[in-house]
This record gives sequence, structure tokens and C-alpha cells, in this order.
Amino acid sequence: MSKLKKRWGITSNFQLVVIFVVFAINGSLSAKISAFCLDFLMITKENTNIFLYYIILLILVLPLYPFMIIVIGWIFGQYKFFFPFAKKMLSSIGLGFVFG
Repeated sequence: MSKLKKRWGITSNFQLVVIFVVFAINGSLSAKISAFCLDFLMITKENTNIFLYYIILLILVLPLYPFMIIVIGWIFGQYKFFFPFAKKMLSSIGLGFVFG
């Protein structure tokens, strides 16, 4: 854990636990919201090619994840840690212009 704390520039174990909790909540919540959006659009595994279903799901999750991680990180007091992370992630998927 000390290597991870050093790499991320954090000092306390409590902050490390909070960061892990934010990652866990964000991953689960972004997947649930994306699945809800697919249900709302009436795209299900039963009426769509399974490959196409998961492609659409990924297209929804990838841009949603970085925005949500900023909000959830802010709620848990870790905005300074998660903002650069989200900015880098958005840049890697071609949406870096959002944060300039």
C-alpha cells in the first residue's frame, strides 16, 4: 500500500480507504445508471444483439464515469485527487476539451 500511497501522493490510510470507496461507488453507480438508460431506451439483451448491447453500454459508461467520479469525489472531500484523474481520462477518450 505504501507504493500506491506514494504514487498517488497521499499520506494517510484513511484517505486511501476513502479513495477506494469512491472508486467502488462510482463504478457501481455508473454501470447502474447506464443500464437504466438502456432500459429507458428499450434496449435489452433480449431484443438486441448481445455484442451491440455491450458496445452501447460502454459508449454510455465511458463518458459518464469521469463526470461522476468528480461529483462523488467532491462529496467525499477528495476533489483535488479525482479532478486530475477525470481530466486525464476524458482526454484519453477524446473529450479533453470539456475541462480545457
